[in-house]
Amino acid sequence: MDRIYIFDTTLRDGEQSPGASMSIEQKYEVAVQLARLGVDAIEAGFPISSPEQFKGCRMISQKVKGPIITALARCLEEDLEAACESIRDAERQRIHTFIATSPIHMQHKLKKEPDEVIEMAERAVKYARKRVPEVEFSPEDATRSEIAFLCRILERVIKAGATIINIPDTVGYSIPEEFGSFIKALKEGVPNIDKAVISVHCHNDLGVAVANSLAAVQNGARQVEVTLNGIGERAGNASLEEFVMALSVRKDLFPYSTGIKTRLIYNSSRLLSNIIGMPIPRNKPIVGENAFAHEAGIHQDGIIKHRATYEIMTPESVGRDASTLVMGRHSGLRGFNKRLNELGLILSDKEIKGAYQRFLNIADKKKEVFDDDLFIIVSEELGNQAETYMLDYFNFQSGNMAVPTATVRIKSGDQYYEEASTGDGPVDAVFNAIDRAIGIKSTLKEYSLQAVTPGRKAIGEVSVNIQIGEKSFIGRGASTDILEASARAYLNAINRYKAVIKG
Repeated sequence: MDRIYIFDTTLRDGEQSPGASMSIEQKYEVAVQLARLGVDAIEAGFPISSPEQFKGCRMISQKVKGPIITALARCLEEDLEAACESIRDAERQRIHTFIATSPIHMQHKLKKEPDEVIEMAERAVKYARKRVPEVEFSPEDATRSEIAFLCRILERVIKAGATIINIPDTVGYSIPEEFGSFIKALKEGVPNIDKAVISVHCHNDLGVAVANSLAAVQNGARQVEVTLNGIGERAGNASLEEFVMALSVRKDLFPYSTGIKTRLIYNSSRLLSNIIGMPIPRNKPIVGENAFAHEAGIHQDGIIKHRATYEIMTPESVGRDASTLVMGRHSGLRGFNKRLNELGLILSDKEIKGAYQRFLNIADKKKEVFDDDLFIIVSEELGNQAETYMLDYFNFQSGNMAVPTATVRIKSGDQYYEEASTGDGPVDAVFNAIDRAIGIKSTLKEYSLQAVTPGRKAIGEVSVNIQIGEKSFIGRGASTDILEASARAYLNAINRYKAVIKG
């Protein structure tokens, strides 16, 4: 079977989702999991955009083995220099350079004539090709570009040394039949296209990113750019799990293989969700809680008789084995680490010790510790590595005959800040107390709470979306105490704000 190469851009385009920014340590943890998952290429970031992006690319290039490590750059020498430098230690290197090619972008954004754009692209590819073994070129806003112009620029960049030509549906404008025909026209119209791999990068603004990617494969694309959980700018990108499982389930239409270890899909999805604080929608294909749930009587009867009556894939094929009780308060550090490894959660010795202490605190409060609890524990430990503010102490007074009042003590380095405040309820009170303690005023835009695992002593996971100035930040926190989880989530969002300010 032909091979479809999986180019994962979770750490670059995915991280551009509002509120989905990650610390360097968190990006590294996701990159390690992507390598285990079997992606062919990891787009580690956009190095020129910030010092943190550069450092993240550098760490991933130094420590993550297996996939090609890719850095993004505009067709500008300073971008290309930063990108090359950021991944110089990678086992396998690629520069992904791009420039806009649609009339609206060239006229209003670049303010360049078409011939100038071609010269910039050609010069950039030649520059990058002298520094790294592989160069990928993308004509930004390709689907709103003129076919004749695209054929000209693609022919020139391939001649200059580009070996991967990526066609992005940058604004999610295309529909499947149209996009498939677009790829076919380029394949037929670029004389030297046989010297390059055709790639596609589809956005989900109209809800058809995966469908567009599949249509592109049917018309000659052999690399597809995806993200875990479909995260990305605006409505997101083509979802890795949905695209890969579509190929797996419909081999009658798509006789292609990938290097993805599908049994690691669910764990990878959960890990990312916990790290960035974006809960997976219950009805999300493949990884959502309802993906293999059956409530209707007719469906239940069919499943009992033969699972294939209402399931087109098995839960086991994507790693959705039932969560089992594996740990308790008497579990040792070795057993704890072993289970993390089985779940694909690889931590440093320092991180393991921190996560183990958090695990013991949880185990003291509940008898049953599930795999989903471990994902929460690990993601919180990774998030703590870059925290500016930490919750040291909290106390609440509330009731139907009392004004809700909260007292908090926040730790920042060697400093402690303690304040008290009232509110409309206990959660509002603790948020007000935190605001007073650290002197940052925010507006709460969204608040959500869900139980991570079953039982009355389940860990509660809180997600918040706060606005500071004109920017929004998502935070998450977890605890068997809902009010503590709320405080942790609020501080996590503020720490993301502080990380942006420092960057």
